[in-house]
Amino acid sequence: MFGLHRFGIKLGLDVIRHILDNLQNPQNTFSCIHIAGTNGKGSIASGLAHILQASGFRVGLYTSPHLIRFNERITVNGVEVSDEDIVAAYLAVKAIPKTDRDATFFEYTTAMALHLFAKANADWAIIETGMGGRLDATNILSPELCVISNISMEHRFYLGSTIAEITGEKGGIIKNSTPVVTGVTQKSAIGVLKQLAAEKSAPLYRLGDQFKVRRGQNGHFSYSGISHQWKNMKTGLPGSHQVDNAALILASCEVLMQKGVPISPDQIKKSLTTYSWPGRLEIIPASPGINPEIVIDGAHNLMAARKLGKFLKQAYGAKNITLVIGILDDKPFESILQSLLPGCARVILTEPDIDRSLSPEKLLPFTKSVVSDTVIVKDVASAVKTAIKITPPDCAICIAGSLYVVGEAMQALKIMGVCHATEKNI
Repeated sequence: MFGLHRFGIKLGLDVIRHILDNLQNPQNTFSCIHIAGTNGKGSIASGLAHILQASGFRVGLYTSPHLIRFNERITVNGVEVSDEDIVAAYLAVKAIPKTDRDATFFEYTTAMALHLFAKANADWAIIETGMGGRLDATNILSPELCVISNISMEHRFYLGSTIAEITGEKGGIIKNSTPVVTGVTQKSAIGVLKQLAAEKSAPLYRLGDQFKVRRGQNGHFSYSGISHQWKNMKTGLPGSHQVDNAALILASCEVLMQKGVPISPDQIKKSLTTYSWPGRLEIIPASPGINPEIVIDGAHNLMAARKLGKFLKQAYGAKNITLVIGILDDKPFESILQSLLPGCARVILTEPDIDRSLSPEKLLPFTKSVVSDTVIVKDVASAVKTAIKITPPDCAICIAGSLYVVGEAMQALKIMGVCHATEKNI
């Protein structure tokens, strides 16, 4: 599968429709929620899946990319599908006669996920888009609800060079008379979504308009929603930006409740505090006298890097931080580094094992001009070991820059016997 074409954003939906027709259209056997946006898709998807599961439903969750194992992309009730299931689903897709072009990696994966959810008798599936929306392989769904988290400049070659153009692509998931929940803030993005929603007669619910949040102390917040007021809410994920993601989850729950889906406020509140999303502001606590605290966050685009930089400043302002970072070649690396380098005492530049990674040598001049104590350790696992070795136990390590870096780092930490935060319910 990894030898297949990687991108398919401009290729259209004919191939995925052909595949699903031959699989007897598994996407029509369950209800689904379709999620697009620049950041927060996975957190929102995971939160909604957790709430629906707690409400007694059998729930499939489809996200990307994976961190360590491909199986992470496709789960049912929080459990990764088995290797045997993946092989069977792959063979089912592979056996389908080809059309005028080969299916891409993401088209294969999407078809396999929908096929496996139908086989597992899922009641609901939470489906995250890959890159865009309008021509994304997932856009063959007829969802009960669409969620568009936020919009920032990304994948310009595929999605467009302005916020409005990118919003048009991501807003392409909007369907006729299907409610839309969004957290977009830019005037141009709001304008595009309003127009698309009006054309489709789709109710539009926007953070800051139809629903709002008010932040309190210690991560608590109040939610003023479409038809509910919920106080003393809290999300289990760290970072102030997760409050906005939680607001989108809550608004989505309100829409589902309006549709008659049996979800209780108590289940929502409890689930919101207990769900997790690995590799995104995941905190591995310090081992006294041995390992420093470790913060793991993909921070794979500029918006995410800025949010991580803000979190590091708030949480570790008085501590020296060792930053382990690797960045892919389609990212604005100088701007990402500018967001993360302040407050770092030392930097280890590394390189994930993927052909799109930027050479650490290219990052070195800019990084060294900001943090003089900068070294290159190309292998991610070795970079993590070096960081643990050179960082005082009372300081902190941050691993960031790419979800591929995070995945390799998490695998290294697992081999080293360092527990993940999710395993300790941190």
